[in-house]
Amino acid sequence: MRRRSSYHPDNDDIRFNLETLKSLVPYLLEYRLRIALALGCLVAAKLASVGMPFILKHVVDALDAGQGKVVALPLGLLLAYGTVRFANVLFGEIRDTIFGRVTERAMRRIGLTVFRHLHDLELDFHLNRSTGGLSRDIERGVSGVSFLMRFMVFNIVPTLFEIALVVGLLLFNYSAWFALITLLAVIVYVAYSVVATDWRTGYVRAANRADSESNSRAIDSLLNYETVKYFTNERHEADNYDRDLAAWEQARRKNRLTLFALNGGQALIIALAMTAMMVLAGRNVVAGSMTLGDFVLINAFMMQLFMPLNFLGFVYREMKGSLANIERMFALLRRQPAIRDGAGAQALRVGEGRIEFRNVDFGYRPERQILDGISFEVRPRQKVAVVGASGSGKSTLVKLLFRFYDIEHGAILIDGQDIRSVTQDSLRRAIGIVPQDTVLFNASIYDNILYGRIDAAPEEVQEAIRLAHLDDFIAQLPDGHHTLVGERGLKLSGGEKQRVAIARTILKRPPILVFDEATSSLDSRSERSILRAIREVSRGQTSLVIAHRLSTIVDADHILVMQDGRLVEQGSHGELLERNGTYAHLWRIQQQQREVAASEL
Repeated sequence: MRRRSSYHPDNDDIRFNLETLKSLVPYLLEYRLRIALALGCLVAAKLASVGMPFILKHVVDALDAGQGKVVALPLGLLLAYGTVRFANVLFGEIRDTIFGRVTERAMRRIGLTVFRHLHDLELDFHLNRSTGGLSRDIERGVSGVSFLMRFMVFNIVPTLFEIALVVGLLLFNYSAWFALITLLAVIVYVAYSVVATDWRTGYVRAANRADSESNSRAIDSLLNYETVKYFTNERHEADNYDRDLAAWEQARRKNRLTLFALNGGQALIIALAMTAMMVLAGRNVVAGSMTLGDFVLINAFMMQLFMPLNFLGFVYREMKGSLANIERMFALLRRQPAIRDGAGAQALRVGEGRIEFRNVDFGYRPERQILDGISFEVRPRQKVAVVGASGSGKSTLVKLLFRFYDIEHGAILIDGQDIRSVTQDSLRRAIGIVPQDTVLFNASIYDNILYGRIDAAPEEVQEAIRLAHLDDFIAQLPDGHHTLVGERGLKLSGGEKQRVAIARTILKRPPILVFDEATSSLDSRSERSILRAIREVSRGQTSLVIAHRLSTIVDADHILVMQDGRLVEQGSHGELLERNGTYAHLWRIQQQQREVAASEL
């Protein structure tokens, strides 16, 4: 079995465009003064860098001349050379220190933006995402932003400025051939670097894709550790992981070979240009048209020019790699949430807590209809239960009530307000839920309960613990309510997790309560305890209960029976039994199952 990552923004057809770079501009502009100071230090460093070869020329010429004051003059020049070299390094360090705050803040802002955006995306996205691949893409993207911002501002533009300055100085002071050779070498070098780098970017993307796949595989397997152990599929998981790693290894090998070709070509261009310049300068020295100091100046200029140019090739390669890394992240940011607040959406105002589904149609996919013309009402402070066979659409009602999906036709109203016309935040604050599968944070019991209302006082948390009948259980723990529950709450039993979920919902104090098959996976003893807690919590409040076990909702004020996405019956428990329809049939089946289970004990 091959589990593949479902998270592929734009299906890997993402290509570099100006939108990616434009997205970085707001983060740069937050510190305009710092950027201006950093650019000032950059210009000072480059001027010092260009000045060093001239000082070195005069030192060599003074030493070569053999004049009487040779001891004093070169000493002063040498001190000036050392001062300029130190200034070049110092201004560069000051520049990096000043700009460091800009990049660090940008990484923080972008990381926070992505995190918030992920929470804004619809449930359907999160059901189809691969956590491992997604987290790896974000990690590489944020790191790539730091590299891109730093080297785009302080390496590419300054290097081009230095090239123009050197070519101009060579043209002004020496033969046009020196400027022509330099300019031609730069053009060939840059053209080769661009073409070769674009060629190998595909291999960078392939390596990133393989890296995300292998990481997704590892995280998916570890999250399902118990399932792997239950079916003794450790070798199967390792083989699949190794196949993903083999694809990563192959992609990295191709990446490395293309890098060799790129570096080798760049080195050849630099060697040919340096040799041509030195031969031309050497001939001029022999002919007497240039001094030995001029020869040294040309050599120093070429070394000084091609060192950053060579680094420019590295920067361009890494920038392309960084762009390949952050393209996924920015494609994710460009993805618009499917569920959005409407223009002028107001906060939900809950008075009575009346819920109404009015002729609701819905399907997760166009080809598969889940709900067909569902209409019902939950009156204020009434407990309404929804029952039916698996796949009848019961839990879908909960997802629609929370507006995790938007309905196709009809309306869902709370106290007469269409939930599509109110803000999602106010809607979800008004509803408390005890879900079928309670997933807890890897924190303490206390912190997981406090998550229901993070500004609650300690005594309110303790009251919620008492109402959820958690106090006896917590008293038995060595660390009490500070006990860590483990990842996804795996250290607690199903009943214990459900009671934590109930306590969390109690603490939230919502006017509307939803119980989505809260006891479906519990034993009879745990079920009785949970039901007692649910009755206490829901007394006097509007409650919608999704149930599989009919014995848990016999006290409901009204029961809705669903079948194949339609409401087929409704009424009280007694009325539905008298009607001898679908509900009565389900009741008899479950009663027989209970009797058989009891007889086997």
